[in-house]
Amino acid sequence: MHADVLVATSRVYQTSCTAIRSSEKEFVVDSPVYPDELEVLPAVLEQAGFSASGLLATHGDWDHLMGRLAFPGAALGVAETTAARLTGEPGAAQRELRAFDEEHYVERPSPLSLGQVQALPVPGHVELGGQEIELHPADGHTADGMALWAPWARVLVCGDYLSPVEIPMLSESGSRDAYLATLERLRPLVAQAQWVVPGHGAPTVGERASEILDEDVRYLTDWQLPASRRTAAQKAIDEANRERAG
Repeated sequence: MHADVLVATSRVYQTSCTAIRSSEKEFVVDSPVYPDELEVLPAVLEQAGFSASGLLATHGDWDHLMGRLAFPGAALGVAETTAARLTGEPGAAQRELRAFDEEHYVERPSPLSLGQVQALPVPGHVELGGQEIELHPADGHTADGMALWAPWARVLVCGDYLSPVEIPMLSESGSRDAYLATLERLRPLVAQAQWVVPGHGAPTVGERASEILDEDVRYLTDWQLPASRRTAAQKAIDEANRERAG
């Protein structure tokens, strides 16, 4: 996508993990899921000329929080809303990960420990080797979260929004109105983006991401499933969304 951006996609849920660098500093955003993916991640980044100066997570869902299993010494930066969620729900991510592992017979060499968590003001920015990554509020899927805009690379990392494989998903703490507000907040960034990295699914070029954004607005407005996302799994998500939205 760009010399300063590398994306790895997990085999499960197509969960995205994005490395962004500037000069000699790098952030790793979100995480893959399976143990072998986490084990090989540092070597893959090193071979591509990347390393992890720090970790960021777009939101507090467990499948985005496992970067410290690959980089146990790195600090984890999250939005203030996510830091509050992790404090208010101690151990929730670990319990959800254990439930996933038990269901899928996954064995891990060590349990998940989030360690040092740094709360970042959002909207705001973080410095990266002389560049700045912009942090934008991204709630609606959950009650917490942020999207990251790397203007020099024209890459938007948006968490669980604008997925080419998954319709908008409203969690128990999510909100249809907040989700729609986030989509409109992301719209001008998507218009500038060369690439958009969703939380689930392959990166998409800006033009396709704009189409997905419009499809997602239509879906949340009148529950019209996008033609390319009408699988049985997405219909089940749709049913849960309608129930939660009342």
